[in-house]
Amino acid sequence: MTYPFSSHALFQDVPTRAIDVAGTEFVYRELGPKSGVPVILLNHLGAQLDNFDPRIVDGLAASRRVIAFDNRGVGASAGKTPATISAMARDAVAFIRALGFGQVDLFGFSLGGFVAQEIVLTEPLLVRRLILAGTGPAGGQGIDKVTPLTIVDMIKGALTFKDPKYYLFFTTTPNGRRAARAFLDRLQERRSSRDKPFSISAFRAQLKAIKAYGLQAPQDLGAIRAPTLVANGDHDRMVPSSNTVDLAHRIPGAQLIIYADAGHGGVFQNHADFVPKALSFLEA
Repeated sequence: MTYPFSSHALFQDVPTRAIDVAGTEFVYRELGPKSGVPVILLNHLGAQLDNFDPRIVDGLAASRRVIAFDNRGVGASAGKTPATISAMARDAVAFIRALGFGQVDLFGFSLGGFVAQEIVLTEPLLVRRLILAGTGPAGGQGIDKVTPLTIVDMIKGALTFKDPKYYLFFTTTPNGRRAARAFLDRLQERRSSRDKPFSISAFRAQLKAIKAYGLQAPQDLGAIRAPTLVANGDHDRMVPSSNTVDLAHRIPGAQLIIYADAGHGGVFQNHADFVPKALSFLEA
């Protein structure tokens, strides 16, 4: 169902809309100016709409049209979650085109960064600018080990009554622990009309896709012509930070940001620094 929304609303307040994509309903939230090239947000493993960091979304939406969505089978979006990155990318492209956009900026975080790379490689004319955070290339170091790492930290989270992201996304230093608590608190700012929980079947499909992506042959990232910004923390356990440096070296002209004492969620931990840099990059 589609509802009217205010371009000045915060991410915690905007309604969830829906659109038919070739017979499947995809849900999304939109905020910021109604004009201009939109920034499409591509989310991480096990995440739906309520897992986008409000400080990142609201910060970008201060001057840019921003759209966050649940891909097929995720959250309240219908259908079965694909088990390959290429299929996820095709679904994302179909969603973008269903909204009527001929060109977009992409912001892919973690798994979303894998999908963003696939989109820009297969649909280069669709992507104007590209932001890749907490992510790596196909065949990148340690990406095929995401499943056991995630499961161990999920067990740790259950035993300590903490969200697994407390361990997966942040360092164990006092600074990292403070950032983890602040981030998880932000994810609860939306009080009503929250998204549907992430399903076990969707989680399994995403893990399968990530493992295959980590084992596949490297792609020709030198073919990417969209201006690209690459960012991460210097202690990413999920997608080792060496992958971030590798991306920046292999994508022509890519800009690189590495945050000290930060993990997989480095851009969340350093949102006050990252958002202005991201906006400057997008508006250049």
